[in-house]
Amino acid sequence: MAVDGRGYFQVILPSGETAYTRAGNFSVNGEGQLVTDDGYAVEPAISIPQDAVDVMVSKSGQVQVISAGSTTPTTVGQLELATFFNEAGLEAVGDNLLMETAASGSATVGTPGDTGLGQILQGYTEASNVDAVAEISALIVAQRAYEMNSKVITTADQMLSVASQVKS
Repeated sequence: MAVDGRGYFQVILPSGETAYTRAGNFSVNGEGQLVTDDGYAVEPAISIPQDAVDVMVSKSGQVQVISAGSTTPTTVGQLELATFFNEAGLEAVGDNLLMETAASGSATVGTPGDTGLGQILQGYTEASNVDAVAEISALIVAQRAYEMNSKVITTADQMLSVASQVKS
């Protein structure tokens, strides 16, 4: 799942703390709980029945399943998103997880699609925000500038060496 707009999924760490992520590559563990790739439970807890043959997530975060032998979807949970006053203040702790800090402010939790929150897209994942072509081009420009500056310094050093020899 991906978040189209503002917001973070909430996950519970083994320490009991709440972490936040935009990585929506969730799965179901052996107990039927919706978890991240690292096994952290999604908050609020959502349990998928063992006999589920299809899971659907609406743009508003409503999780529905179709059980074996049924054609009627059953609602099993509601995903929520968290936003922060200052998202830049979140502390990155690795594995696509962020922690709340005093600089970020406390989390404001709501239903996807509400004012100020993005929507959830099932079947999508969050793409990188890095433009590889632009970054490679910038790297080449920086490398050439370094080489040019290195040659200027070498030439200046040689000129000073010649000047000191002429003076002797």
